Amino acid sequence: MSGFYKVVDNYEKALAGLQDNMTIMVGGFGLCGIPEGLIQKIYNSEIKNLRCISNNAGIDDFGLGLLLKKRQIKTMIASYVGENALFETLFFNKEMEVILTPQGTLAEKIRAGGAGIPAFYTPTGFGTLIAQDKEVREFNGRHYILEEALTADFSLIKAWKADTMGNLIYRKTAMNFNPIMAAAGRITIAEVEEIVEPQELDANFIHTPGIYVDRVIKGTFEKRIENKTFRSKE
Repeated sequence: MSGFYKVVDNYEKALAGLQDNMTIMVGGFGLCGIPEGLIQKIYNSEIKNLRCISNNAGIDDFGLGLLLKKRQIKTMIASYVGENALFETLFFNKEMEVILTPQGTLAEKIRAGGAGIPAFYTPTGFGTLIAQDKEVREFNGRHYILEEALTADFSLIKAWKADTMGNLIYRKTAMNFNPIMAAAGRITIAEVEEIVEPQELDANFIHTPGIYVDRVIKGTFEKRIENKTFRSKE
């Protein structure tokens, strides 16, 4: 977008430039705080061979599970995949590369990418398969492995409110991975519930400054519940 006005009026404009073989980050935790419309638009396209960075891969028929269904993801970097049977099938059939990453390490790799930090040391994973082929150093008697930062060609995130300049506010736990992914994408697209004019958002409560956001689109959200539980009547 040109200037400070970041709003686009359709998903074609929002995802302009996304091509085969690119790396995308997709916000959300389970099905909470996912950019539903942006994912659906990719599913409706012929884009393929994506390298996808996300905490998890949705469920079999919703969220990133749709892209798995269409075999649009060639590499998945994630920390939790237990809700998706298709994910398991693709992995064991060697139809998709999977790079499992401890959740805290994944978050820090993304945060570091957005901050311009190329790598960092962490004790998490030392002595396990996570540490295979990675540099190990000892600090104060404890072993640490070197983890490289993550960035993406496109970051697809979901926020509650945005102004037309791209400043974002998230709502409660739907914040999750979205803020750090917003900073780590070369192009960041925010799908939001409400768009307001500049200065209508309280500057003290903005979570992601507009400098990190390239495009904003107003979406509609099903907000599907991943696992419904009910209180006993007794």
